[in-house]
Amino acid sequence: MPEPRRTARALARRWWPLAVAVPLGAVAGAGYATVSPPSYAASSYVVVVPNNPGENATAVNFAQAYGRLTGQPQVLLGAAAETGHSVATLAGLVRGTTSPDAPMIEITGTGPRGEEAVRNADAVAKSLIAFGNTSSKETGVRLVPLAPAAEPDAPASPSAALDTAVGAAAGVLLGALVMLTRRKPGSAVEPALPAQAEAAQAVTAAKAAPEPAAAR
Repeated sequence: MPEPRRTARALARRWWPLAVAVPLGAVAGAGYATVSPPSYAASSYVVVVPNNPGENATAVNFAQAYGRLTGQPQVLLGAAAETGHSVATLAGLVRGTTSPDAPMIEITGTGPRGEEAVRNADAVAKSLIAFGNTSSKETGVRLVPLAPAAEPDAPASPSAALDTAVGAAAGVLLGALVMLTRRKPGSAVEPALPAQAEAAQAVTAAKAAPEPAAAR
């Protein structure tokens, strides 16, 4: 058998799990992106302003604290009635993110339609402002709206390219796992080279040969 053909067959026997798993994973990811319902995302922005000018660090600290409260029931109670969702449902549709050096809170709402994502984001932003400003005298800061949410033009998910890449990556992991399980104990030991084998045989023959008589 020609050497290139022998090499190709050896590679195919070794790498076939990856060759099969990666395309299957990519196809599965693309299929998921095709059948998954679309989800839209829209963001509303709130700014924390200090009551006394010059206390920007205090405003940043309170912005991070209020950002963590975005998904809490005490904030979502007011927004739940406006959006028509329960508090538990609305908690899974919004999230708040903050910046470590700016007193701004980004409230992202999601939904199966763009207008619903906008409504969820704006309602929670409004509720957060009302909740924070009830204790403005004690905290020394107040919350003000910066920008309402804009209706998105396209869904945020699913993403065909991203889901296909994730599926292919999963195929790589699965194929590598199959290759590891197929490896036999001791297969990592490299066979002796022909020259090494001949040298070993020569040494063995020399040891077995009778010693010559001593010269008289």
